[in-house]
Amino acid sequence: MTSPNATARLTLAFLLLLLTTCVFAADLSADPSHKAPFDFVIINGHIIDGTGSPWYSGDVGIRDGRIVAIGILSAAPRKRTIDAKGKVVAPGFIDMLGQSETTILVDPRLPSKIYQGITTEITGEGGSAAPLNDSIIANDRPAYQHYKINPDWRTLRQYFAHLEKQGMGINLASYVGATQVRRMVLGDADVQPTPEQLQQMQKFVRDAMHDGAVGVSTSLEYAPAPYAKTPELIALASEASKFGGIYATHMRSEGDAVLESIDEAIRIGREANIPVEIWHIKVAGKSNFGRMPDLLARIDKARADGSDISADTYAYTAWSNSMSAFIPPWAHDGGDAKMIERLKDPATRARIRKDMETPSKDWDNEWDEITGPQDVTITLVQNPELKKFQGKRLSDIAKMLNKDAMDTLFDLLVEDKGFTSVAVFGMSEPDVVLALQQPWVAVDNDSSGTSPEGVLGEEHPHPRAYGTFPRVLRKYVREEKKLTLEDAVRKFTALPAQRMRLTDRGVLKQGMWADVVVFDPATVRDVATFDDPNHLSEGMEFVLVNGNLVIENGKMTGALPGKVLRGAGYQP
Repeated sequence: MTSPNATARLTLAFLLLLLTTCVFAADLSADPSHKAPFDFVIINGHIIDGTGSPWYSGDVGIRDGRIVAIGILSAAPRKRTIDAKGKVVAPGFIDMLGQSETTILVDPRLPSKIYQGITTEITGEGGSAAPLNDSIIANDRPAYQHYKINPDWRTLRQYFAHLEKQGMGINLASYVGATQVRRMVLGDADVQPTPEQLQQMQKFVRDAMHDGAVGVSTSLEYAPAPYAKTPELIALASEASKFGGIYATHMRSEGDAVLESIDEAIRIGREANIPVEIWHIKVAGKSNFGRMPDLLARIDKARADGSDISADTYAYTAWSNSMSAFIPPWAHDGGDAKMIERLKDPATRARIRKDMETPSKDWDNEWDEITGPQDVTITLVQNPELKKFQGKRLSDIAKMLNKDAMDTLFDLLVEDKGFTSVAVFGMSEPDVVLALQQPWVAVDNDSSGTSPEGVLGEEHPHPRAYGTFPRVLRKYVREEKKLTLEDAVRKFTALPAQRMRLTDRGVLKQGMWADVVVFDPATVRDVATFDDPNHLSEGMEFVLVNGNLVIENGKMTGALPGKVLRGAGYQP
């Protein structure tokens, strides 16, 4: 008879043998030599996996769009070998605010993005590609005409289907804009919603979350967004929160009232029970230089108190937006056509001028934030007669026209029907660097994808459109050593993936989608400048999106393997 102890020992031995057999079998099944050939094996690289950890050596095996093995794969069969000797192998970069929802329809390859190593873009700043109605389309027709686009969709679901049918060079996700749903219900007027109208706006948010939006966003500087009071924004954010969404914001003020604007964002996050992302965090305006520590302290305290709040930056000292942002919000009531009427009326123009010349915390007065018209560069016009002014400073244009600088600004807006865009120099470098160094600050491009060719190449964008991510690697990592290479890559990859809940992207490990970049950290660089912006960045040797090469040996392949990335509330 076997004793109970002996029985227990035999049972344990049997279980250990079974476990060992299972582990051995798992190892065999995971062995690349026992599988179909890899599509790609990237060898000899320094793997910086996105987590912030130091680099390590190894090979990366890719099959069917995903990373299926990392290790020593020298004996593994493969269709193609990419030799990354002396170069970094990292996850594809994630642009936290990309603005490409329109230009991706013009050139779906998005050269300016992929040459920066960007493989995923998040877009939808206050306004979004949808929902749309006839009134919005009519008001925004100048932009559609400029790019020769027919907006044949009305919902985000239809827009995403349009992208998937067309194909695209990178992955794209979108918020639904709070401004967009406000315009659907209230138009461009300075009015407050009734309870019934607010319910309509909430339904538009709910429908967009079902369509795949990643959250709800605001751009509270630009009319009609400033007309929205905080409770309205809490109501919309609360709806997005029910579906795992995020609240992202271009805050109400980035200048004199920036701390109050941070407090509003924190309140919205707390009362709507939703994570908060502050887009392109900055302190704008000459009188605010040096105030970045105050902003960071306010956010760090909120985080310590339990608020899930983070931010991103493009790390230039000039921002870029519509020139109409110089005009006070009340003068936008009713849309661009009404604003232009007011600019044509001498008495109303005088009132607008007075408001712009008066410091105020009631609105983000960009004219008060700059040292003069030399701080404003024209980046984009639609009127062909104004093309000669693209790339020129407002001060120089005023001299050419023999006009007062503010009248020049007003007249350009009138002649260009409010379409004009500008770059504005209004930040200090120490503030920019300090923001970039925060562990909870990721990186955004805050510019639409563009190209040196075609209609896009006729524009004169902010150089960030072409250079943000390589500029961080060149300037702040290699030259100034403000960041380590590993931390910069984390800010480009795992940090934004974590914030956007992209659980299968942003890190190099088995099972993740194969968004991968291979670059030389000693040579990668931005080329675009404010005077001459239309130049692709250099140094990205290979860029893969979902396991497909979009850049090969430094050259664009033209492949369109990108995917629409839908939020947690998506209902097929």
